[in-house]
Amino acid sequence: MHPRRAAVIASLLFVAALNGARAQTLREMLRARRERQQQGPPDAGTAASDGLDTGEGTAGKIALPPGARLERDIAYGNDPAQRLDVYIPEKAARAPIILMVHGGAWMMGDKGNTGVVAAKVAYWLPKGYVVASMNYRMARPPEPLDQADDVARAIAFIQKQAAGWGGDADRLVLFGHSSGAHLVALLAADPDIASRQGARPWLGTVALDSAALNVVAIMEARHARFYDRVFGDERGRWTRSSPVHRLAGRPQPMLLVCSSRREDSCSAARAFADKAIASGARAEVLPVDLNHGQVNAELGRSPSYTAAVDKFMQSLGLP
Repeated sequence: MHPRRAAVIASLLFVAALNGARAQTLREMLRARRERQQQGPPDAGTAASDGLDTGEGTAGKIALPPGARLERDIAYGNDPAQRLDVYIPEKAARAPIILMVHGGAWMMGDKGNTGVVAAKVAYWLPKGYVVASMNYRMARPPEPLDQADDVARAIAFIQKQAAGWGGDADRLVLFGHSSGAHLVALLAADPDIASRQGARPWLGTVALDSAALNVVAIMEARHARFYDRVFGDERGRWTRSSPVHRLAGRPQPMLLVCSSRREDSCSAARAFADKAIASGARAEVLPVDLNHGQVNAELGRSPSYTAAVDKFMQSLGLP
């Protein structure tokens, strides 16, 4: 065969193969999209639909203050999802530590999303804090109790590694937003969850706008479809996953931030705080005139809101 003709045939075969691969990829994308549509929306909130914009932004470059550094994707467990990022201020020495747990309906989200960490890094690193942000396992259907264990493992890991980052293991505060706020509230309510994973007590907990503090009440009332995927249909599982039902002993101080635009969130926060206070704990409710996503993204940026959270942190003996 003439060399030029052979080259033309080879080119045609390559294009055909490439188009076939593209078609296969397109079919896979369409199939995945159909599956997502059949599963329904991932979260719920104040809108009439079941969907809730978690407001956590997308993954992007997080601006670091001068002299700060980032240690990314540190493994705190064996699962690929058990990773955390650590933002370290310049010349950190016995620095207090914030551990941030992202939201996303127990099924989505990421530790590096801008709404999760950008404003917090910009505000707290210059104040001398180390800020850690974690991922956790998100199976479908998810298992919130396994995810709570992941948060506990991350606390234990950070407490062991803190000195290497210039941090103070005894001055750790736990933050979480949305479903992440449910997880940190669950650990605050029942610290035995954390101690079983090797974690020591932390100073306090800041839960940012969770309506899922009484899981039993949610499941017994009319609720969004996605809650069935998360919590199933067994009452015992609802109870085990419910912060208000797990409340035992005298938990560490808690600040429960809620969007005043979401009455389900603020009413759940008040009921949880009342029960915690009755047990001898210190629990504060902070309503803010921000939507669900802004409660997360604006912390560190909104002056009055951030000052109120700062006041709680200072009451723990932190700068």
